[in-house]
Formats: sequence, structure tokens, C-alpha cells
Amino acid sequence: MNSPFHSTGYDRLLNTVGAWTLGLIWFLPLIYAIWTAFHPSAYAVRFDLFAPLTLENFANAWGAAPFGRYFLNTIILVTMILAVQFVLCTLAAYAFARFEFVGRDTVFLLVLLQLMVMPDILIVENYRTMRMLGLLDTITAIGLPYMASGFGIFLLRQTFKTIPKELDEAARIEGANFLQVLWKVYVPLARPVYVAYGLVSVSYHWNNFLWPLIVTNSVETRPLTVGLSIFSSTDQGVDWSLITAATLMTSGPLLIAFLLFQRQFIQSFMRAGIK
Repeated sequence: MNSPFHSTGYDRLLNTVGAWTLGLIWFLPLIYAIWTAFHPSAYAVRFDLFAPLTLENFANAWGAAPFGRYFLNTIILVTMILAVQFVLCTLAAYAFARFEFVGRDTVFLLVLLQLMVMPDILIVENYRTMRMLGLLDTITAIGLPYMASGFGIFLLRQTFKTIPKELDEAARIEGANFLQVLWKVYVPLARPVYVAYGLVSVSYHWNNFLWPLIVTNSVETRPLTVGLSIFSSTDQGVDWSLITAATLMTSGPLLIAFLLFQRQFIQSFMRAGIK
């Protein structure tokens, strides 16, 4: 007769082995990229523990394309989008969480419908709008369609609803107005959620490719994703050492940010359940 404890231990072992296997499969491309980027091109498809290390691939990749401009464009883009999203999402979430007005639930349902619409479906209409506004080939044109985020409104609204109303009432008794209550009470208590949402927003727009590819035409406006795709095109010749070095340069900041804030990232989403 099998013991339930033995069965539990066996299941736990299977789960552990499965998790490590899936993690290794996911990690293998990154391992290959790191190996290739830090070794000469001759070792791109040959594994040798005694292969010489080099940083020339990063220097050559940096000099082969205007990555400095691409980085600047991307930093401006994600900072602009995140700043506007924080303001708009905070005000909208506060209104949905604490104010009573006619049609509030209906309007919030319409906001949630945005989550069901894939951004790619709106590319043609967004392009027409940017052309009408005269914003084609600008960083503003890349970020404008994403500045109102249904996901951000939903996440902050769920967080604000968990904050006790007594804190709100106490601040109002002290003479604070609505904006002061929001800034002094709600925003500080929701700081972990802001960190998590900031990581999601920055990582998404840092890696966004299709819309920036369509709406930009010059080096002065291209973000990293578009610049990297042009750099790695077959017209430039395929050198995996240079391509992987450039890929690590562009994705490195995101990996570092996630490693630094992974605890806040996970905890915030665990706390932001539907209330």
C-alpha cells in the first residue's frame, strides 16, 4: 500500500525536475548568446572551454550602427510613455475606485474591453491618425497610441480598492482635498504596484517592434528594436558574434532591472487580485 507522503514526495520531485527542465530550455538561447558574444567568431558554433574571451564583439557592434542614438530614442520613448501612463492611469483608477457617478461600471467595462483588443488590429487606423496629426517619423507617434493603458487602470483600481476608506476619511477630516488624498495616501501605499507596472510597461515598449517599424523612417527616431533588426539584416552579412553582442547590449538593461526588482514585481501582482 502506497503512502500518501510517498506520493506527495514523488509528485514534488516530478514538478521540480519539470520546472528545471523548462527553465533550462528557456535559458539555452541566452546561454548561447552570452557564449557567442564573449568569444571570437570562430567559436560561434564550436564549444571550447579554453576559448579566449573577448570584448571586441561589443565594440565592433557599437561602432557598426548608431546604437547610442537608438538607446537615447528608446529611453526617451519608454520614459515619456510611462510618465503619461502613471498620471492618466492613477487619476482614472482613483475615480473608478472611490467616486460614485452615473455609468461608472459601464465605463470601466469599456476600459476592460481595451484589454481584449490586440494593438496590431489598430495599426492601420493609428497610422492614419498619426499622418493626419503630422506626427509620422517622430518618437511621439510611437508612444501616443499607448499612453492610456486599460491594464494600468485595472491594476491600480484593484490596488486602490484594497486601501481602507478610513484612511481616506481621516485625510479628508484633516482638510485634504481629493488630489492631496490621492498623492499622500493612495500613491505611497501602491508603490510596489507602480514598480511592477513600470517594469511591465518599460519592457513592453522597450521590445515593441512592429508599430515603431511602420511609423519611423530615420535614425533620429528609430528605437533599439528597429535598429537591431536593420543591423542584423542579411544585407549586412550574418556574423553571429556581432549580432548576439548587439542583442545583449539592447536586452541587458531589462534583465538587470528585472533582477533588481523581481521581488516587488511578483509581490505586487499577488496583492492585486480582483477584490
